[in-house]
Amino acid sequence: MFYGAVAWDPWLIVAQIVCLQCLYYLSLGVFLSILVGPRVSKMSLVYFFDFATVTASTAVGWCVMASIFLSSVAGAGFLVYLVERAKKCLDFSATLFIIHLFICFCYGGWPSSVTWWVVNITSLAVMALLGEYLCMRRELREIPIGRYRSNV
Repeated sequence: MFYGAVAWDPWLIVAQIVCLQCLYYLSLGVFLSILVGPRVSKMSLVYFFDFATVTASTAVGWCVMASIFLSSVAGAGFLVYLVERAKKCLDFSATLFIIHLFICFCYGGWPSSVTWWVVNITSLAVMALLGEYLCMRRELREIPIGRYRSNV
């Protein structure tokens, strides 16, 4: 795709945001199931959206934090395939975490835990920077044209 030739398409942007958000929560659910699931009696949305579960004082809290970090690394991989542009990675990462903040606010109130803010801002930075790095590597790959040359 030639990036400059495409007109601004708001429906594409909304679809990319929705897909990225869904994939992020899917990966967060997988990591929470693996890391937190064996340590609690019942999994619930509390581990996704309640800021009180993101704490450094319990083993479950550390597992929740690790799940958020691992999901942000997976989110960087999703950015490579959904967004495809290094200069858009910060925008999409910030949008994802702003939507996550809004959902957390609706679920359990304004996050008053410093740990929650540190974990999510660090995860935003990891997702944006790693996504930019991976997208730049993909954008800068050589285009293989050797097999299409005619032997003259």
